[in-house]
Amino acid sequence: MSPAGVLVLGGTAEARRLAAALHRDPGFTVTTSLAGRVAVPRLPCGEVRIGGFGGADGLAAWLRGHGTDAVVDATHPFAARISANAVAATTAAGVPLLVLRRPGWTEGPGDRWHRVPDAATAASVAPELGDRLFLATGSGDLPAFAGVDAWCLLRAVDPPPPPLPRRHHLVLARGPFTTDGERALLREHRIEALVARDSGGELTAAKLVAARELGLPVVLIDRPPAPPAPSVTSVPEALEWLAATLAARR
Repeated sequence: MSPAGVLVLGGTAEARRLAAALHRDPGFTVTTSLAGRVAVPRLPCGEVRIGGFGGADGLAAWLRGHGTDAVVDATHPFAARISANAVAATTAAGVPLLVLRRPGWTEGPGDRWHRVPDAATAASVAPELGDRLFLATGSGDLPAFAGVDAWCLLRAVDPPPPPLPRRHHLVLARGPFTTDGERALLREHRIEALVARDSGGELTAAKLVAARELGLPVVLIDRPPAPPAPSVTSVPEALEWLAATLAARR
């Protein structure tokens, strides 16, 4: 029996771990798709495809043309457009889809969180909490802050495109970051409030810990709705789902 072909829509640590596990298993072949938004991405094990498919129709055509047996959407929790295309494409191509999403963060003792539904709301709330903001939101949400009067610290892997806040300082860095490093960054720039997306996971939680220790308020942007597909929160669960689903189809 030939190996089952799995397409992983990646870009996250979970996607890389899943690709590594599938690459080690002779029962699978794995291709990871990366959006190409980072100039020098972290490459996973197995085959890698960089760049868009041309929407849902292009992705469906790719799945048919490559004899794909299953798709795992392990993209960032805020990659709503990619996830919607994955649902439409797999439905059209008749390929099973699994969503792999790490759990969101939970507020704990000492946290001063202000949950908001989107970046636009965050841009209106955050300046009320401080005049020096750390926008740890990712480049896609920065245009929402272009009109704020507050001074903004930005951090990205690559320089983000405009529009950007009028008063800002850019730090180019790639995580994961430590709590000690985040605490030092917040102190160095005299940050008064943190803005972040509810990405979840341990690799990016250090900024929240540092904000709690320094008593800083956090504006946390809620995730978009989850895609209408089976969903798991860990790589072992994804491997179990793939084994059971593909065995039932053969």
